[in-house]
Amino acid sequence: MNAARKIGIIDYGTGNLRSVVKAFEFLGAEAGIITEPSEFEEVEALVFPGQGTFDQCIRALRKSALDEALIRWIELGKPYFGICLGLQVLFERSEEGEQEGLGIFSGHVKRFSLPESLKIPHMGWNGVDWELPPEDPMRLGLENGDQFYFVHSYHITNEDERLDVMKTNYGYPFTSGISFENCFATQFHPEKSQAKGLQIYRNFLEKIS
Repeated sequence: MNAARKIGIIDYGTGNLRSVVKAFEFLGAEAGIITEPSEFEEVEALVFPGQGTFDQCIRALRKSALDEALIRWIELGKPYFGICLGLQVLFERSEEGEQEGLGIFSGHVKRFSLPESLKIPHMGWNGVDWELPPEDPMRLGLENGDQFYFVHSYHITNEDERLDVMKTNYGYPFTSGISFENCFATQFHPEKSQAKGLQIYRNFLEKIS
């Protein structure tokens, strides 16, 4: 990168975001916490490491008007990286709650339906396979089967044909990430996924430079 990217880490009032901030700072970006839409003007990309429950997240976004600002940001093609709930809220609804999602993409979020031999939440390391072609900038240095860290009880069911996706198997294949223009989001946690997780963040920074 020729210059440090200015990254806004969205905080809607829950969880410790320091590990995400530190990961981007390690890669040479200027990363700071954002809590209101007016701060969007100060950054080049948004990262949303959503935590908590779906309804809690949506209510907090609406209370601060971050919901409409996020929709506009993504619809304008500006760089966005969602993590965990930061992926799930992009869709229309979730079995976890009653609130409507942001509805940027078609699909919903469902709870894992698994045999008793498999625990919920799905927690720990698991492999990811990509629909993105190997030459895509987001795949630089990454291979099918690379391991990433997950902790979740719900996953998206994608119904949007515009999206390239990543797949992971836990009892059955599920969508573990999406890519659309400058919007990229993962169910797994790159900041907890060691070198491969940092590589995804590095690719994101390079793509927007």
